[in-house]
Amino acid sequence: MNTSNFLKMLLAFMAVTVLIYTLFVFPKEGADLLSVFLTNVKNMNWSGQFNLDFSCYLMLSGLWIMWRSHFKTSSIIWGLAAAVLGIVVFAPYLIYLLSKEKGDIPRLLVGDRC
Repeated sequence: MNTSNFLKMLLAFMAVTVLIYTLFVFPKEGADLLSVFLTNVKNMNWSGQFNLDFSCYLMLSGLWIMWRSHFKTSSIIWGLAAAVLGIVVFAPYLIYLLSKEKGDIPRLLVGDRC
């Protein structure tokens, strides 16, 4: 199995796993994620540290999507969606790019900048 196919399978697994997990959590916990998230950060505990670190990764992934596509309107929309919804959006976007770039990882990373 080549690297591109392995990465596609891993990304699909991640997205589906988080989506299924979310479908179980949402009815139990509701849509009040933001207040729980911010309370953990405010409390200066390990959950807060993880949430802050994770939000930095989410922002970075969104900015990368926007940068890669030269901040076109569609890339801004995709970037914001990935920054908010995480791997459920980011993984399918990467799978799409892997297919579009025919498994070429450098082109996946930098697009037409290489």
